[in-house]
Amino acid sequence: MNNFHYISIEGVLGVGKTSFAKILAHDLSARLILEEVDNNPFLERFYKDMKIYALQTQLFFLFNRVSQIESLKQLDLFQKTIVSDYLIEKDRIFAYITLDENELSIYEKIYNILINEKKLIKPDLVVYLQASVDVLMERIKKRGRSFEKNISKDYIFNLSQAYNHFFGHYNSSPLVIVNTDDVDFVNDKKVYDSIKNFILNVKGGVHYFTPSRG
Repeated sequence: MNNFHYISIEGVLGVGKTSFAKILAHDLSARLILEEVDNNPFLERFYKDMKIYALQTQLFFLFNRVSQIESLKQLDLFQKTIVSDYLIEKDRIFAYITLDENELSIYEKIYNILINEKKLIKPDLVVYLQASVDVLMERIKKRGRSFEKNISKDYIFNLSQAYNHFFGHYNSSPLVIVNTDDVDFVNDKKVYDSIKNFILNVKGGVHYFTPSRG
């Protein structure tokens, strides 16, 4: 089993990345870094009118994410492993889907300044939890967040396509792509254990894993 220092869990909203990150961090006695979704004051308005609130929403997330990742330089000596439920580079996925040309120009300037100046640490393992659009929509509906009730299937489809394209070209860290369509890793410990054991034993490159039901 590899002793990864910094593990990032990723996936389209609704796939279960935060739940998986919490369980994994507990198992590894790791420092847990969670994306501050509920604290974004623009998010609910964004899902009602994406064109008006896209830039504010995106910049709020960007500043928060950079601040969180920058704090990892001060690693707790008693928690030498880090697990996060996002990858900072994925910020641009949302930007390119939701921002218009002028907004994107502003965003890119801010993004490049922040990323280049902060010299943020990078994960040495990325896990991309993947699911079909129908499964994602069902999971979003099941968790029942009020501000997500206006999310359209078209938006999730476009987001899934963008995620798949991004991780299809990602090569900055070892990457594991896990198909979660037919399993419940939150409530089925055997499924969770099979995913955990697989990801913690990979080395370099890209790996694909489809867990079976426990």
